[in-house]
Amino acid sequence: MSSPLTVNPAEIAALELAVRLAGAGAGRVLPNPVVGCVLLAPDGTVVGQGHHRLAGGPHAEIEALTEAGRRAAGATAVVTLEPCNHTGRTPPCTAALIEAGVRRVVVAVRDPWPPAAGGIEVLRRAGVEVVELTGSPDLARGAWEVNRVWLTSTRLQRPFLTWKAGMTIDGRVAAPDGTSRWITSAESRADVHALRGRVDTVLVGVGTVMADDPQLTVRDAEGSAAGRQPLRVVLDSSGRTPKAARVRDGQAQTIIATAAEFGATAVGRVDLSRVMAELYRIGRRHVLLEGGPTLSGAAVDARLVDEIVVYLAPLTFGAGPSALAGGAVGTLADAHRWQLRDLARFGPDIRLRYGVLPE
Repeated sequence: MSSPLTVNPAEIAALELAVRLAGAGAGRVLPNPVVGCVLLAPDGTVVGQGHHRLAGGPHAEIEALTEAGRRAAGATAVVTLEPCNHTGRTPPCTAALIEAGVRRVVVAVRDPWPPAAGGIEVLRRAGVEVVELTGSPDLARGAWEVNRVWLTSTRLQRPFLTWKAGMTIDGRVAAPDGTSRWITSAESRADVHALRGRVDTVLVGVGTVMADDPQLTVRDAEGSAAGRQPLRVVLDSSGRTPKAARVRDGQAQTIIATAAEFGATAVGRVDLSRVMAELYRIGRRHVLLEGGPTLSGAAVDARLVDEIVVYLAPLTFGAGPSALAGGAVGTLADAHRWQLRDLARFGPDIRLRYGVLPE
């Protein structure tokens, strides 16, 4: 059972800091979760803080304990995710907290991954007071949101899928003659590269490859490859991807997913669900879908899309392909419904981020 929810203002402030710290690991720690930890002295002073920076590196709790040193004895640890209770590439954080003499732990979200779960119970058996915030969604919301990719992926046993689209005010992704470069601004395109840098996989259909020959890498303002590159996946039912296509350029790993390898749907397209399952099996946790209207529509209809990121440009065409095509929705009552989570401006464009509407 959870302890009574008794958190003080210093602990609430520490949780907000821990969430910001956790966010610094976005994209860098995959396939692991992002985690932030703040240690408070009995008077509420911050004596240590840390976040998970790199898969295989020290966990957030270890960073915070290292910074605190002897001041960790008698401290309160505020963590965005339940301290791990298993030995993987690093020892269990529960043991480190107990050994350091931490007297109280505030946990925002329980760990849903069975091999690492159980840290709360271990801490309690060792005499550490543990307060869970799972019963207080308003307090825990930030910790869930910052770690939504890993939490959702772990629960569904498939990668979290973000569908990205750049479109006009009237929802067009290309002009009637097919031209689409560039609907959105340079500022929006720079943000897309930042988004690619936070995922571990980019997914398109062969139609996009044939039409635009995208490279699908993370690049800087000068157009040079920058940082860790995501896996590139092309859904290509019959293996039409040209040998000279830029997605085969060696700048990043590429998988050409054919129907022969992954099976086909009733309409002859590559089975996207099977592709997603395989990506999860090989350790991929966040897929960025940059495909065309048909692939995007199929992903939405299959309920594989967890998040939509739309860059809305101040243009209108009045004709041309829409963002989604070939969808299964035939009436308003069957519409896929989304919840606006974030709004930001990039140059003349607006970025809208939507999540699945809770049922």
